[in-house]
Amino acid sequence: MAKEKFKLPRKQKKRLKKVLWLYPPDENGNSLMASPAISQEDYLAFKKGILRNLFDRNKSERVEFRSRLNKKIRVSNETLREYVDDIFSKEFRSSSFDILVRANNSKRAVTAYYNFVNAYEIYCGGEDSYGNICCMAVDSAKKLLRGK
Repeated sequence: MAKEKFKLPRKQKKRLKKVLWLYPPDENGNSLMASPAISQEDYLAFKKGILRNLFDRNKSERVEFRSRLNKKIRVSNETLREYVDDIFSKEFRSSSFDILVRANNSKRAVTAYYNFVNAYEIYCGGEDSYGNICCMAVDSAKKLLRGK
């Protein structure tokens, strides 16, 4: 007997694929990603209301999150070097440090610099998921510095 393949109606599958779904966070604040359009187990968790939409935050949560990351804070280049050395592996350290120094002196990319410093300090406070935000801040700064 062949196992029956998991199938959903096309429109429902399309709607589920447009969203990033996460399981509830564990004790460290990390969440596993779910694919209810592909996996039957994930779909059952979605139907039970266990999964949450990554981007489904109300306005007050978004404002609070942004205010934590956008606080205007500057650190010395030596301190910034320590932060970068702690977060990044050896092959990305020098380029990331250079990007952040340039972002600190740029009007367009200074917010990405603030995001990196604030996310790193929150990361050191014990919230491990903010380490990813540090990496995304460097990518954002690189993009903003490249643009005209």
